[in-house]
Amino acid sequence: MYIADTTTLIEPFGIDLDLERGIMQNPGHHLKRHASDMRGYYKDEEALEKLIQEHHDPLHYEVFETPVPKEDGHLMYCISTLQPGLVGNECFMTKGHYHARVNTGEIYLCLRGVGYMVMKREDGECRYEKMVRGNMVYVPPYWAHRSVNTGTQEPLISFCVYPADCGYNYGDIEKEGFPKRIFNENGAIKIL
Repeated sequence: MYIADTTTLIEPFGIDLDLERGIMQNPGHHLKRHASDMRGYYKDEEALEKLIQEHHDPLHYEVFETPVPKEDGHLMYCISTLQPGLVGNECFMTKGHYHARVNTGEIYLCLRGVGYMVMKREDGECRYEKMVRGNMVYVPPYWAHRSVNTGTQEPLISFCVYPADCGYNYGDIEKEGFPKRIFNENGAIKIL
């Protein structure tokens, strides 16, 4: 059997997932982002500061990643849980990112909730796909992506799979943003 020099040989394993609550038991990494971590991402910065102050910096989203080496050949999978809410009238969203290895894709399977996967290329081309229970979205290589929760009552929970060594590039999104934003205007979802 051929084993690449750059890929660590590990033992097979299983992990318990609570698909209803969007939690992974014993993750390799658990990321939590609160409203204060989202400064610079929403259109209405004043509304974000008000949310942070009045609601004690609420949890925005969290990601539970499996414990595998971040190396070529391994597959990372995660559970992403994005809370419902609004900043002004803009729907809660993740920061969004490109992969550091831009030629890698990702799969998102929506387990619960409703929202969108918003994607953009470097040239400004923008696409979005509906996220509803059972819908799988493929994010191709070279596309930045972010989740947006358009629901008002429950979290948007996704199961994601991607190359373990893809890495993340948040900096370009922080500088450029996305060309489309999603708003809830008096109960009507609008993509502008």
